Amino acid sequence: MAEVLTAEAVRDELAALGDWTGDPAGISRTVQLGSFPAAIAVVDRVAEVAEARDHHPDIDIRWRTVTFRCTTHSAGGVTQRDIDLARRIDEIVRSAR
Repeated sequence: MAEVLTAEAVRDELAALGDWTGDPAGISRTVQLGSFPAAIAVVDRVAEVAEARDHHPDIDIRWRTVTFRCTTHSAGGVTQRDIDLARRIDEIVRSAR
């Protein structure tokens, strides 16, 4: 099982990610896309990545606004798997804009 990152490690990773916020319990990012179909397309791409990694974010879709929340439920907090997924989500969002 993956280890939960310390508060300091989460802070350092969040500083590097830039658009994410959170703490050792979970990290999140909200993005606004150009349209509802564009938001759904990003969610679809994230879903494919998440399924391949067997590590799934919580996703909230509100028209063009999508919030991603990452935490490793089985570990009880943020692990390196969440940070890696957050980076991949960032890549997907960048490519959609």
